[in-house]
Amino acid sequence: MLRRMLAKIARCLPLYRELLQIRDALFQVRDALPQVRDALPQVRDALNRIRDEIAEFRTMEAIRYCDLELEYNPRYRESRRLHRYAFQVSSQNDEDGIIHEIFRRIGTSNRIFAEVGVGNGTENNTAFLLSQGWKGFWIDGSDAFLRAINARRDLQNGCLTSRVFFVDKENIAGCFEQLGVPRDFDLLSLDVDQNTFYIWEALREFAPRVVVVEYNAAIPPDIDWKVRYVANRTWDGTQNFGASLKAFETLGSQLGYSLVGCDFNGVNAFFVRNDLVADKFAEPFTAENHYEPPRYAHAHRRVLARTILDRRQDG
Repeated sequence: MLRRMLAKIARCLPLYRELLQIRDALFQVRDALPQVRDALPQVRDALNRIRDEIAEFRTMEAIRYCDLELEYNPRYRESRRLHRYAFQVSSQNDEDGIIHEIFRRIGTSNRIFAEVGVGNGTENNTAFLLSQGWKGFWIDGSDAFLRAINARRDLQNGCLTSRVFFVDKENIAGCFEQLGVPRDFDLLSLDVDQNTFYIWEALREFAPRVVVVEYNAAIPPDIDWKVRYVANRTWDGTQNFGASLKAFETLGSQLGYSLVGCDFNGVNAFFVRNDLVADKFAEPFTAENHYEPPRYAHAHRRVLARTILDRRQDG
């Protein structure tokens, strides 16, 4: 009996030793917890620095890629194309420079813009024009942009008329009329994600000199496609939005406009009224000629924190 008991105890000794080792290890972990807790802020700060450095590296690579393409790709070296004139002040995809170049070629009339879908007001296609002394109209379904302009005394002199309003093809023309948008003005910019095609189609009574719309670059340039219209439908974050560049080319032609270019990232398409085109832009004015594929990952900020620049004193 005693022999069996001793044998059983002997068999359990390794397990007992392991349990003691685990106990001691747990005590060590417990003792180390305060040091780990104290080190967590340093680890967090180090991870944030690494994240910021990776983001900076990605931005530098995006800039290098874009610059090299624009410099050495024969497609973009043609002088009548718009890509090499792109720059970024308040826009997301260098639209500021393209818009500037278009008006350098065709001139301005009343320097009035209307933009539907202005975001928070600090990053859109017309904030830079506002800073240059233009006047215009901002419309957005969210009131976020109001915070960007309410504290600015230089924007309270009637240069900007704004309205928080969810637009659709049934109400957009009436909204323009209520705000006092003139029939003939310089720039119309539409960024409503889902129903952009139908919004422009509903504004056929207005004749801006230049129109900027967002197109769906996932659709090849020879395919005429547009999303099914539902008035209150908003973008769900998928590629099922807007319309193809060919659909916009066709609509523009019906409304009296020529497609003169797209931004490098494949986001915006630029149209000029037919009576102003002459020989100033790259022909043919087709989706096949001006299409840019989706390069959304290359969207980047070249400049400092976004804000609306001070309005010119002589504006």
